[in-house]
Amino acid sequence: MIQKNFISLLFLTIVISGCSLIPAKQIEINSKPVQIDIMQPDLPRPVNLTAPEWWVISEAKITNLCRKVFDEEKQKEVRPKACDLSERENPDWPEGYTYLDRFLDEMREQNNGEVLFVATTIGDYKIMAEDMQELKRYINQLGEVIIYYRNVTMPDGSKGVGVAVKKNETTKTD
Repeated sequence: MIQKNFISLLFLTIVISGCSLIPAKQIEINSKPVQIDIMQPDLPRPVNLTAPEWWVISEAKITNLCRKVFDEEKQKEVRPKACDLSERENPDWPEGYTYLDRFLDEMREQNNGEVLFVATTIGDYKIMAEDMQELKRYINQLGEVIIYYRNVTMPDGSKGVGVAVKKNETTKTD
């Protein structure tokens, strides 16, 4: 029995400390950066701003000039100093026609005979212009932050593309 206990104890000692009897291998540790693939988000859609049309109107009279006529003595077109209303550039304009009158006529034509004014003061217009500049600054700075983070996280070190605000040019056809 003692012999069985001794063998069991010896077997248990060998099993428990079995790794210490075998010589240990040298473990080599190497540190190197691992490339992490970071998904690049799409850039936001560019801002598409369209400038409104502003009218500046006064009660100043519009000069309705006489049509040019060819002067045979001078061999060029000249404008007479006095002429009949039918010989003017805009014969449908009455005498004393002002910029306000022309604006009202154009608005009536565009809006089926109705006229509606939306007005602002010069001070309020200044505030609106400053707010637009602030909005542009904010958008540009957000774009720079996005590009910075894109550049930092690009896998091959390439540079990101910037964002810009573009103004749509509206052409008015007469």
